[in-house]
Amino acid sequence: MLLDTASLYFRAYFGVPDSVKAPDGTPVNAVRGLLDFIDRLVKDHRPDHLVACMDADWRPRWRVELIPTYKAHRVAEEQASGPDTEEVPNTLSPQVPVIEAVLDALGIARVGVPEYEADDVIGTYTARAAGPVDIVTGDRDLYQLVDDARGVRVLYPLKGVGTLALTDEAALREKYGVDGRGYADLALLRGDPSDGLPGVAGIGEKTAAKLLAEFGDLAGIQAAVHDPRAKLTPSQRKRLTEAEPYLAVAPKVVRVADDVPLPDVDTALPRAPRDAAALDGLAARWGLGRSLQRLLATLSA
Repeated sequence: MLLDTASLYFRAYFGVPDSVKAPDGTPVNAVRGLLDFIDRLVKDHRPDHLVACMDADWRPRWRVELIPTYKAHRVAEEQASGPDTEEVPNTLSPQVPVIEAVLDALGIARVGVPEYEADDVIGTYTARAAGPVDIVTGDRDLYQLVDDARGVRVLYPLKGVGTLALTDEAALREKYGVDGRGYADLALLRGDPSDGLPGVAGIGEKTAAKLLAEFGDLAGIQAAVHDPRAKLTPSQRKRLTEAEPYLAVAPKVVRVADDVPLPDVDTALPRAPRDAAALDGLAARWGLGRSLQRLLATLSA
């Protein structure tokens, strides 16, 4: 089981009241909400391995160099070196180091790799996995990894993590008209304002799906643009031609990496805390209470 950790703690932050606080009055709603999420996921799905995948770089420069608008609207401050600062609610930012410390003390593998997003870490673990993979994320970008033949599916939270949309290839075909492999091409054609991806003007989701059904993939569509016999409308041909500079770089930006240099860490689900003393200190300092106790009981069972 691979967690898109930031996606989940953002969801926890907005789903759990900020009245959930540490003894000193500091909000810990994202911390406790994430612990509750993990507890529920482990109870319901019983993974053998669990990795909390992190954004060591939420906006890698190699992606920005290809498409400068990539996530530009979410930048709070640009950095000359290192990752740009992402705009995050003031009461969430201080909770992220607490989340990291608690996961480490629990012994839950936490993996982020410089110059890569959590999506890329997830993509690489998925590519290397010998068995089935459940990806837990509220980000549709990871639908591109869905692969029935390899048992790769996305668990998309609808309400907390108690209600999850199990996304396999049948679900993708029903909703988007593509399988996992086709989803990245659909996404880059359609564009995604939340990620600053412009897409191809005039090509929405339904049109993109129809083009992919007709021509197979992005390469097939691009070949059709230069084939006068291909069944493209004049406006589609014009728009796709005008978008060729974007389409030349968009695949590298949109498709998650599968060759990230992952660290050698133990991903087995822990039965007991790695550092019980540190965990006790964190529990007392941040008032983690029943959220932590429930997760510890679930792990030991």
